[in-house]
Amino acid sequence: MSEIGRLLGAGKEAEVYEHGRLALKLYRPGRPKAPAFREAANLAIVERLSLPAPRVHVVGDYHGRWGLLMDRAIGTSLADEMLPEPPLSAIKEMAALHQCLHREPGTGLPSLKSRLSANIERAEPLTPDLRDRLLLALAALPDDDRVCHGDFHPWNILGSGDDAMIVDWLDACSGNPAADVCRTYLLMRRVLPAIAEAYVVTYAKAAELTPDEIFTWLPVIAAARLAEDVPEENEDLLHLAALAPTEA
Repeated sequence: MSEIGRLLGAGKEAEVYEHGRLALKLYRPGRPKAPAFREAANLAIVERLSLPAPRVHVVGDYHGRWGLLMDRAIGTSLADEMLPEPPLSAIKEMAALHQCLHREPGTGLPSLKSRLSANIERAEPLTPDLRDRLLLALAALPDDDRVCHGDFHPWNILGSGDDAMIVDWLDACSGNPAADVCRTYLLMRRVLPAIAEAYVVTYAKAAELTPDEIFTWLPVIAAARLAEDVPEENEDLLHLAALAPTEA
């Protein structure tokens, strides 16, 4: 069996290593087995839809850490093409990939609105009154049944063209594409602010939406993000969450 090779990438939840011709995603020490199996189940669903995602080969315990052995992407992340100045072609490529997901039914994936609701419920920085406003606002927003990635940003797009692969499917859900695009905006807002807004405009134009249809999700998406415990973002997230309408 191949040995674990060099580190390919790392995030808050996991690290990804070379493993022969494949990639091994290992969740952080102490993490339970559930996230590994949840991501594997999500990937099995998107594999059936022939979406540009890695195919899972094995889920297991590797030296005390739960992980997934999967196809390895070829090439660098799309983020490398966007820094320091993003070409419009890279933003359009990202939007086209996102639309590719949103055309497919999310049958079998968890409900996006249910996940947002659960995260808002457990977001400690929210006051009871604001939490109630946000839950009412969420209930009033339009639902859908499309594949939503939940963590779609340039660092999770590896390679380009026909070789592009979208990784990190742990938070995939079935829901409204506008909510998924709003989540992308929020994730890019701090590190790539100019690109974040340009991305919303580019996606909206291609999908025949208005930017307002995407940004209307921003208070509830920001509030749900608070449950992920990223302290340096809390002040900004609370400000955005407070934009929830007083009457849904």
